[in-house]
Amino acid sequence: MTCSRFQDFINQNISGLGAMETNGSVMSLQDGEKTRLSSGSNETSTRYGSIADSLPTDEPSTVETTVLSPRRSYITVAVLCYVNLINYMDRYTIAGVLLSIQKFFDITDSTSGLLQTVFICSFIILAPIFGYLGDRYNRKFIMIGGLSVWVVMTLGSSFVTESYFWLLVLLRALVGTGEASYSTIAPTIIGDLFSGAKRTVMISAFYIFIPVGSGLGYIIGSSVANATGDWRWALRLNPILGSLGLLLLAVLCPNPPRGASDAHGGSTIEHTSYLEDVKYLLKNKSFVWSSLGVTAMAFLTGALAFWTPTFLSRARVTQGIQPPCDTSDSYIFGVVTVVTGILGVSLGSTISRRLRDRVPNADPLICAVGMLSSAPCFFGAIVLASTSIPATYVFIGIGETLLSLNWAVLADILLYVVVPTRRATAEALQIMVCHLLGDAGSPYLIGAISDALRTYQPDSHTWSFRSLEYSFLLCPFVGVLGGLFFLMTALYITKDRKNAELLTAGVCDPVHPPTQFSAMAGSTDC
Repeated sequence: MTCSRFQDFINQNISGLGAMETNGSVMSLQDGEKTRLSSGSNETSTRYGSIADSLPTDEPSTVETTVLSPRRSYITVAVLCYVNLINYMDRYTIAGVLLSIQKFFDITDSTSGLLQTVFICSFIILAPIFGYLGDRYNRKFIMIGGLSVWVVMTLGSSFVTESYFWLLVLLRALVGTGEASYSTIAPTIIGDLFSGAKRTVMISAFYIFIPVGSGLGYIIGSSVANATGDWRWALRLNPILGSLGLLLLAVLCPNPPRGASDAHGGSTIEHTSYLEDVKYLLKNKSFVWSSLGVTAMAFLTGALAFWTPTFLSRARVTQGIQPPCDTSDSYIFGVVTVVTGILGVSLGSTISRRLRDRVPNADPLICAVGMLSSAPCFFGAIVLASTSIPATYVFIGIGETLLSLNWAVLADILLYVVVPTRRATAEALQIMVCHLLGDAGSPYLIGAISDALRTYQPDSHTWSFRSLEYSFLLCPFVGVLGGLFFLMTALYITKDRKNAELLTAGVCDPVHPPTQFSAMAGSTDC
């Protein structure tokens, strides 16, 4: 065979990859390993680096694919969005009634921050486990199991009496089970249902319910507590709404083949060991740097989301505007969070879609601009709180809008720089890192710094406000650091995205270096 004919043969194999198969095994271009076709599953199982034989065959295909109708796919996204909304409503309901909880249990700022910290810690521990399971087993059943635990634990936490604060802490930790299972797996299902611009829109729709749910958590939490006179009723609404989401998930949501949208019905990549998955992700520079950026963002949003209503309430007391324990700022902050969240996520995804074709690294640049621009806004909000509450809300609104630019864009980055069969693991590791170093500790850290400063004038309402104000000043500096991490991501995003596309097509192996044959096929970037 001449060089020219051999090159044509290679190109034909690549263009027909995943669509052709033989009755037996075929030869890998890299090391002679065999391609295995699973007739009893909905996926084609192909080892990284192997290319399907494109020679014609009369044998019928043994590969089955699952194709969902567009209507079924949209219904699935709608259900996932609803459950995401309830998840984040529950997470920030505690923050909406935090003043009432502090009074009920007679606890300090640092102890109050512990409620959010233990929730995030369980989230951190369980996320890698659910990520591993989500890349290998039925994702629908995993989410149903996790959300069932979430409903029971959330409802149970609403019946804790004033002498059992430790039990409330324990139950809030177990609530993290549901979110760990859901947040890790749900984005990967959307990624398998849609591709390209549609995926960006659907991911945006999913992530827009993070700020919306967070804001509603403040609004509904404080409203229900005020209406009933008991903060525990605020925790009882979410399990009712969550039970409906659980039913919808069981009835309406499918478990699509992994990589279906990337490989026309199913991924051509076989599952590898967890250790190989982690090694692959650690070598993916875009994933590493964006995960560090997400961590800084989680630190910032976790601290602000948990403490802002309390901070503003103390600012009003200092100015003589309202008495202590007034929860009106929870409602106002919730409305601001909902509006700015919708605006920010919509704006971020729109900018991403318009710039992506012209600027290959537009997504991480959008995230960097959002983080770097929000930092001075939050700094202004903090220092103005003692003199002007309206000006503080203006700066908070601008800062939250800029920060919300990142939600959908970040999810899209992970989906297109990581191969389909490793996305749940990638989601889990990113969740573990960003929460471990981000919002797991930030509410407690801010509270601990505030308590340490407060000891100088423990009985002063003014100093109670100032101590929390000074501890809050840490947040804008972390925001600047996160912006720098996203700028680093922009340096590698184009190459890593191309590599993920080649790996999904089966052109090259992420574990073994490319051979001269794969180099001839144009896959040297892998």
